[in-house]
Amino acid sequence: MAKTFSFAILHFTVAFTVGYLLTGSVMVGGMLAVIEPACNTVVFHFHEKAWKKFSEADPKMHANAVKAGWLHIHEL
Repeated sequence: MAKTFSFAILHFTVAFTVGYLLTGSVMVGGMLAVIEPACNTVVFHFHEKAWKKFSEADPKMHANAVKAGWLHIHEL
């Protein structure tokens, strides 16, 4: 969960900066910094759970996909 939290902080910062630079509005930058990364953080959490379930459900298929270059693994 610490990895997810640190990712969220980084994402909030990037979202605010991009929103502010594109619009010049602190309000838009702030809204983007809260809404978009919050959604992505939740999605990322469930993506990690699904990824783990996929790799455990069929280890051979998972290994073949990684070996073929279709998937890549991030070690925790």
